[in-house]
Amino acid sequence: MDVHLTTERLVLRRFTTADTDRLVELDGDPEVTRYLTGGRPTPRAQVENTLLPLYFAHYERYGDLGWWAAEERDGGAFLGWFEFRPPDREDPGEVELGYRLRRPAWGRGYATEGARALIDQGFARLGVRRVVAYTMAVNLGSRRVMEKAGLRYVRTFHEDYPEPIPGTELGEVEYALDAADWRPPVPGTGPGYWSA
Repeated sequence: MDVHLTTERLVLRRFTTADTDRLVELDGDPEVTRYLTGGRPTPRAQVENTLLPLYFAHYERYGDLGWWAAEERDGGAFLGWFEFRPPDREDPGEVELGYRLRRPAWGRGYATEGARALIDQGFARLGVRRVVAYTMAVNLGSRRVMEKAGLRYVRTFHEDYPEPIPGTELGEVEYALDAADWRPPVPGTGPGYWSA
């Protein structure tokens, strides 16, 4: 297992082809994909032929920036994934934060814990200048995670989607945090992170 980092309760590691079933199951839950596809599942062929190859290509190109499988530190249960990667190939100093967790992991603080650890690592060790995150304006749960992770609301904007889902009429929101505004965690006050 190629571990990227660990927190008090999480292990974030690189994906492998052995994760195909886990990703299909995650994206097969209509509540998990509600604000992404309107609840439509991601086909297995897309996971195998598009998503996993994309994740592997990011590991090759960026090393410590990419998509990370999230597991419970105790017991190893698959929880979902975190994204911490440059959206623009020309500017790896700006990274996008994202997360997608299985329903049993919701409301337990895992999303905030993983997001904070990635942000801290990004600013403290990886030379990240800015972290951005996006979600639908109506996705209040994801917005709370962004705020708890230290990101601040930047703007609401509207996209023109070919197949809009309920809530898109209210727009998307952007949250961000710049390195100059980040404060390192105080030892003993939070989960902390340890690179593997």
